[in-house]
Amino acid sequence: MSPPSQLALLWALPAVLGLPNPTPLATPTPSPVEQRDVASLVGSAVSDVGRFFQDLPTGSAVEKALGISDSDLAAEPTQVLNLPSYGNWTDDGWNVLVHGNVYKVPDVAQSKLDALADVFLIGTDIKDLPPAQQNQARNLTASIYVVQQSEVNVTITFVNDVDVDPQSDGGAVNAAGGAQSIRLPDETTSQGDFGAWLLLANTTGPDPKGGYLVPGNVTDRVQTLNMHANGTDTGNATAYLVPPKGVTVISDIDDILRITKIWDPKEGLLNSFARPFTPWMNMPGIYSDWSRTNRDFHFHYLTTTPEQATRNYMEFIFANYPIGSFDTRPLNFSDVSATISIRKFLLDRIFQSFPERKFILVGDTSNSDVMRAYPQLNKDYPDNVLCILLRNSSSTDSTDHFPYDTSHFEGIPQSQYMFFNVPDDLRGLDVAKGECYNATVPQNVTFGLQGFSLDSGTDVPRPSVWGLVLGLGVVFGLVL
Repeated sequence: MSPPSQLALLWALPAVLGLPNPTPLATPTPSPVEQRDVASLVGSAVSDVGRFFQDLPTGSAVEKALGISDSDLAAEPTQVLNLPSYGNWTDDGWNVLVHGNVYKVPDVAQSKLDALADVFLIGTDIKDLPPAQQNQARNLTASIYVVQQSEVNVTITFVNDVDVDPQSDGGAVNAAGGAQSIRLPDETTSQGDFGAWLLLANTTGPDPKGGYLVPGNVTDRVQTLNMHANGTDTGNATAYLVPPKGVTVISDIDDILRITKIWDPKEGLLNSFARPFTPWMNMPGIYSDWSRTNRDFHFHYLTTTPEQATRNYMEFIFANYPIGSFDTRPLNFSDVSATISIRKFLLDRIFQSFPERKFILVGDTSNSDVMRAYPQLNKDYPDNVLCILLRNSSSTDSTDHFPYDTSHFEGIPQSQYMFFNVPDDLRGLDVAKGECYNATVPQNVTFGLQGFSLDSGTDVPRPSVWGLVLGLGVVFGLVL
């Protein structure tokens, strides 16, 4: 199939799937496509499930889409998304990063929710789903069509009543002190976001058992505090006070911790929108082993899925994986180009918050952001990255025909990274000591675009082209 035919198929795809036709940015030109252009094109189309939920309406756009007014919202309670967060030890004491969103959920008829949910479902309607999946699709749709609340003052109350198991939660312990309420210095943004570093009182004292937080420079244990947003019962989360030294696992979620199939838009949307979140193979067992055997581990989960869609992610993680802090994409970062920037920003922030800690980075090859960002962290913070562990998603899923770019790994010692196939490839590695490479797992890495070529002299396999077209069709066709 020649490149002009592929582009023609791309523009025909929305009609084939019954979607609105996109407005072409320019007339496709029938000329050969260079390999690096394809890599860039694929990278912009496929990164993580956040790509499925771009350009979501906010604020007045939601009111307009739902046909509601400010007066309709007045009677609805204010709700808060409060993200599980981390705190670091400073010369002044424990500093906790508090971040989340304030919003209201409009009262919307089920028929309207169903119509809105159908926008996200390729090749099916919500009425064709099993009842449980219908309910999940409606709940997620309702969480997307919320109205963010600006200029709200947020107060967080910290309580030391977290139920943790030091044997299975990476050695985390319930904090002995730290109960207090702190008002954030700034009001919420125009998108309802809030975020600030809060300095906790009660951080030093003669006897931790007497109600003081243990100073970070005398412990290797993560201390936990519950955080409650005042005025609502929806804004509950946990803060993790992470000592300066130890190991932090930073993990992506889609197609490494759960089955998403980002490379197959229809399946990806169903898995994200309607079906119950399902762990990928026995990956929970690997994380459980790491948590159980390393008492100084801190787990941090990072996804660039927009805030509105993250409650399901958090519920899934804490039901299947070790407890830990969480980062997502704030609504202030709301377009495709900012997705890459926000991942880099979030990763740099946690590395710079813990300049003495070691990091294990986990992801998969279908995420182009990760394929750039992880090796860059190794170069920017060479003394801090212990391991980069990436699932080769194309090796275990015959429907994954997307290429991945390994060029950024050139120059990094093989002992520091591994492309693995199944979770058991990680079993037996002492990652806390920097054992990152299982020599029985063939790597076969050439540093460049892997598994795909649109070189003018190369015959391209049809499944790869179809996968590319499907991915781009979703990006261009599913704009609300």
